[in-house]
Amino acid sequence: SSSPLGFFDPLGFTKDMDLNGVKRFREAEVMHGRVAMMATLGYIIGESTPTITYGMDVHHTIANNQIPEIPGTVLFPFFLAVNISEALRASKGWVEPGLGPLFTLRENYYPGDIGFDPLGLKSKDAKDFANMQTKELNNGRLAMLAAAGMCAQEQVNGQGILENLGF
Repeated sequence: SSSPLGFFDPLGFTKDMDLNGVKRFREAEVMHGRVAMMATLGYIIGESTPTITYGMDVHHTIANNQIPEIPGTVLFPFFLAVNISEALRASKGWVEPGLGPLFTLRENYYPGDIGFDPLGLKSKDAKDFANMQTKELNNGRLAMLAAAGMCAQEQVNGQGILENLGF
C-alpha cells in the first residue's frame, strides 16, 4: 500500500491476480511513471531552452509539434539509444521468450530495480528503501497525469505550457 491513498485499486484489477501478475503491473507502473517524470521536464525544457537542433534559439513551437521538426539524423541515434536501453532493461527483469511463459518477470527481480544507481541513492535500510519507493511511485502517478494534461492542453489551444502560465 502507498500513502496517502493506501491500497489503491479502485477497479479491482488485482483482486484475483497471482503475485507475478501484480509484479507485472507494478513494473509497468514504475516504468511508465519514470518516463512520465522525464516527459514533464521535457515539455518545459523543450519549450524554453535553446538547443543545437534549433540553432541555439529558443524555439516557441509547442512540444507536441517538435519531434516532426527534428531531422532524422538527430532522431535515429536517439531512438537507437532508447531501444538499446529498453532491451537491456527487459533482459534484466524479464524471462526470455521460449524459456518460460510469456510476460513473466524473473524470480529474483524486483519491479523497477534495474541495478542502475550511479549516485548511490538506493538505501540499504529496508524501511528507507520502501519510503523512497513510495515517493517514486506517487511522483510517477502525478507525472503521468501531468504529462497527459500538458499534452491535452497544448492540443486544445495550441500554446505552450509556459505561455499559458504567462512566461
